[in-house]
Amino acid sequence: MTDQPVSVTVAELDRRRRAGEALVILDVRESWELEIARFPDALTIPLMSLPARVGEVPTDRPVVVVCHHGMRSYQAMSWLRQNGVANAINLDGGIDAWAREIEPTMGVY
Repeated sequence: MTDQPVSVTVAELDRRRRAGEALVILDVRESWELEIARFPDALTIPLMSLPARVGEVPTDRPVVVVCHHGMRSYQAMSWLRQNGVANAINLDGGIDAWAREIEPTMGVY
């Protein structure tokens, strides 16, 4: 069982990133979505490719899973936890919430 929360708010993610916490952002959106808005340092694996590429997801630090609004990333987080990545956390509100609340210069769609 993990001691990681199921989800994190964009404000909490911002605080943790500013504090220099070693975490991974896993973006499960499609490539066309990444062209509009993205975390430059994110590991990008589209949701449908995740089962084949799960070995690329680190297990030694928190993995914050991101999508547009938080629904696909919640599915990905749940799947990851069931498949050995106990440190997966969903980003509530997705990149849309991040752009609107934390980084207003980021594109929205």
